[in-house]
Amino acid sequence: MKLSEYFENTLGRGVLATSDANGAVDAAVYSRPHFVDEETAVWIMTDRLTHANLQSNPHAAYIFAEAKESAFVGKRLYLTKIKEESDPAKIEQFRWRKTYQIPDEQKTEKRFMVYFHVDKVLPLIGVK
Repeated sequence: MKLSEYFENTLGRGVLATSDANGAVDAAVYSRPHFVDEETAVWIMTDRLTHANLQSNPHAAYIFAEAKESAFVGKRLYLTKIKEESDPAKIEQFRWRKTYQIPDEQKTEKRFMVYFHVDKVLPLIGVK
């Protein structure tokens, strides 16, 4: 199954991990990625610590655990940032979960579409 199809059709929770230029690590809950193609994943983010870290260190990891009761199933994506955009109209058009309502306290925050090359994909647990 293609990554784009997997993330479009699989429910679960994800965490995006980044670090700054000095190696200080951050991990934040993030939704499923959008895909431009099978090697390019995109997340929409605000200008907080994750975004700040990506300005000095383009590498990140995304851990996704499927919403299953008895199994540790999911994916680990190893990523490298390739570009970002901040056009509000393009970001709104790109959002695939139109039902998600941005909380009132976040509506005035600047948003970014951050593009990543998917360097490697592994299962959530173990290596196959």
